[in-house]
Amino acid sequence: MHTSLPDFDMPTEEQVHLAAESFRLLADPTRIKVLWALLQGESSVACLAELAGAAPTAVSQHLAKLRLAGLVKGRREGTFVYYSAADNHVRGLLAQALHHADHVDRDLPSGAHAHHPRSS
Repeated sequence: MHTSLPDFDMPTEEQVHLAAESFRLLADPTRIKVLWALLQGESSVACLAELAGAAPTAVSQHLAKLRLAGLVKGRREGTFVYYSAADNHVRGLLAQALHHADHVDRDLPSGAHAHHPRSS
């Protein structure tokens, strides 16, 4: 039935698995806070821990997983590593998730504008 539609297109197995892995990694409130903070600018583990309300060791472990998934990148300066979001795709993904959560939470129609973190 769907295959008869002219513009029907399914993602590849690799795309589906990589997307699922990204969503799995984002299924943690601390990681969402850390990523959102990184979208505001580069930061250290200690600063991110304070912003996320988590222990530095826990934030460091979260960052390692997010880096392996290509969602964050690190820049070494002496003995410190400064992290940032990998690219604007991360901003879009997180902004859309937060926007969706805001609408679900407030039971707003999809076209309504609610107060949510800026995506630009």
